[in-house]
Amino acid sequence: MLRDAALVAGKDLRIEMRSRVGLNQVGPFAIAVLLLFGLALGPDPRVLAPASAGLFWVAVLLSTILAVQRSYAIESADAARDGLRLSGLDPAGIFLGKAGAIVVQLLVLEAGLTVGVALLYGAHLSGALVLIASCATGTLGLAAVGTIYGVVASGLRTRETLLPLLFLPVVAPVLLAATKAWNEALAGTPGRAGSWLDILAVFALLYLAIGTVAFGPLLEDG
Repeated sequence: MLRDAALVAGKDLRIEMRSRVGLNQVGPFAIAVLLLFGLALGPDPRVLAPASAGLFWVAVLLSTILAVQRSYAIESADAARDGLRLSGLDPAGIFLGKAGAIVVQLLVLEAGLTVGVALLYGAHLSGALVLIASCATGTLGLAAVGTIYGVVASGLRTRETLLPLLFLPVVAPVLLAATKAWNEALAGTPGRAGSWLDILAVFALLYLAIGTVAFGPLLEDG
């Protein structure tokens, strides 16, 4: 399973590095979201800094939708989806590989967004360990849910609009817990973020377990 996951993740990441869609489209989109939020709230750092954690994670959330859609769009050409289904790869490995590739892309994006939050919103990046841990566990949860619902929506004509409708309500707990953990870290009280990190870890493991079990039937039905 892990070997198959590495093969699928490597395939997706190589395609992204060659196409540079993430660099040329998803990254600028996320930065534009931060800029628009800043314009909407005004230039006052006393307003922007307290809201920076929530705005950061909303930008990550919207970028996740684009990354998931891109992950399945590369399988739509030349019947590549059927080839993936008939390849003999472990469905759980396919799920973990596609989710892993999305995680890598999102973590790179989040590194850039963290710098953007500090520069645009004046946020003080204290509690680095909490920031990193919440990004890691929150991104795992987002990628797992996105991969599950991505395979559900990918075979439908309305996949561009259906995916957000399926995805956003389910990841609301991840968004809330990640934002709270970031708030505690940025406020200089990272010790109070432990319960939120536990929630993130539970949801990430839950979504990964569901995807590992359910991805095979969903791939066949799609």
